[in-house]
Amino acid sequence: MAEKTFTLEELSQFNGQDGHKAYVAVEGVVYDVTGVGAWQAGKHHGNTAGHDLTDAIAQAPHGKAVLGSLPIVGKLA
Repeated sequence: MAEKTFTLEELSQFNGQDGHKAYVAVEGVVYDVTGVGAWQAGKHHGNTAGHDLTDAIAQAPHGKAVLGSLPIVGKLA
C-alpha cells in the first residue's frame, strides 16, 4: 500500500469527531492518534486532531518521544 500524502485540508477531516479517525502531523509525518486514550474526541491539552502540531509538540513536556509508538499513516504535502 502506497503512503498517503495529505493536504492540510484533507488532514482537517481526521479530527476525531463524529466517528472520524484522529490524525495529527508533526514535521511532515502524519500519525494516527485515534486509539490513544489522551486523545479522546480528538482533543489533547488544547490541541485538536486534524492539524499540523509541529510547533505544539516542541512545547510539550514529552516532546517527540511519544511519536515512536504511533502508527504512521502518511505524510503532509
